Amino acid sequence: MTGSTAGRPARTITVRAGVPAAFGLLKRGCRGIAWYMQDLMGDNSYRNYLEHHRSNHGPEYPPLSERQFWRQRMDDQNRNPGARCC
Repeated sequence: MTGSTAGRPARTITVRAGVPAAFGLLKRGCRGIAWYMQDLMGDNSYRNYLEHHRSNHGPEYPPLSERQFWRQRMDDQNRNPGARCC
């Protein structure tokens, strides 16, 4: 028989080794969900704005404060509702 496992010890999976790996996957999944929800709800918007401003505008143009940023964003959404329901 070609490809047989004769002469090799049987593989054993220990529960002890699998538990930390499972928790690691669970933790990673939870972080991914948290990141997605924060991005979906706009929690990262101001940070993204600052990164964009830093890379595309010089220091002669100061960025908006966080309060100004959110006020402008809400005003823009109210003027142009687009596909949202309310």
